[in-house]
Amino acid sequence: MATIATICARGGSQGLPRKNILPLLGKPLIAYTIQQALSCPLIDGVFVSTDDEEIAAVAKEYGAIVPFIRPKELATSTAAKVPAIKHLVKWIGDHNGQPNRIIDLDPTSPLRTTQDIEACLGLLDDTCDVVITAYESEKNPYFNMVEYVNDTEVKLVKENSNCTSRQSAPKVYSMNASIYVWHYKTLDKGLWDGKTKLYVMPRERSIDIDSYLDFKFVELIMKDNILAGVANK
Repeated sequence: MATIATICARGGSQGLPRKNILPLLGKPLIAYTIQQALSCPLIDGVFVSTDDEEIAAVAKEYGAIVPFIRPKELATSTAAKVPAIKHLVKWIGDHNGQPNRIIDLDPTSPLRTTQDIEACLGLLDDTCDVVITAYESEKNPYFNMVEYVNDTEVKLVKENSNCTSRQSAPKVYSMNASIYVWHYKTLDKGLWDGKTKLYVMPRERSIDIDSYLDFKFVELIMKDNILAGVANK
């Protein structure tokens, strides 16, 4: 397989329980990401890693391959995502052949488009090890983000920046956790141990569902898109 999509979906969400299969305009949340991946002609296989039997059943229903139930130690609330991806990719390499590229799509980011997916795949080349996605941040550590110095005192995150307005501050970006792309040979480098490229997405496609409020925002945007004749794909 040349390019595989990985989708990691835990069953134990704390912010919004069972969010990965929560009904969103008539479909489980994870179904949107599976269908996006399946509709992308650049992706040769779509695989889901989950620790949850119900999520596994839903993922299979919508056309993804679920080769196993993820080990519990890779599915805790504090477990990092990259080890779960590597665990899945190893299984794929052992059973289906080593892929050339891995694109990870988070099921809590259903507002991405197939065009976003294809653009990220197009950015991955010999000059970088991973592509990540983000949007231009509304808050800026050079101007209006602070951190605690001690129990009572705060300071600007970027001290001595001399920025007197948001417009004069350097642009910074908030990762939206929507898309990650690696070469197979660079997956071990994770996100920051190699050369990282950025694909900037608009704010309206960058909501990562972690709470009920996030979910309602996404639902409203999708309804507006339907009314405007814009497909969520």
